[in-house]
Amino acid sequence: MKVEVFTLCDAATDQFGKLNILGSFDLLCSSTEPVVHPACTIAIRIRFSKVEEGFHKLRITLSDDDGLVIIPAMNGSFEIVMAPEAVSFAQNLIFHLQALEFPKFGDYSFNLYLDDKLIDSLPLYLRPSKRNQ
Repeated sequence: MKVEVFTLCDAATDQFGKLNILGSFDLLCSSTEPVVHPACTIAIRIRFSKVEEGFHKLRITLSDDDGLVIIPAMNGSFEIVMAPEAVSFAQNLIFHLQALEFPKFGDYSFNLYLDDKLIDSLPLYLRPSKRNQ
């Protein structure tokens, strides 16, 4: 198993196995706390080998720099089934997030678990906006 894409973006779609990503980012700026981001998407593409066929559980958490989880975990499951001649298969996964609220400025992390094992982390930095003087 190999994570080929794990990104926070403005939007993503999966069309016939193609993962389309718009506006990947890792920084949000705001003039006030808490910070509420109206909408974003987590786009994931994981490649599986033939021996990894079968059911898999996926979980995504969002934590602050103290390790405190700030939203309920996003959970899902899927099955990998390959054609007999296939040696690998790439699974696209898309999670749409609405009204994501961050209590304070700081460093955050989206953590990606597959079958209860942490396989990747994605940073998100929240900073105060610089004011024009």
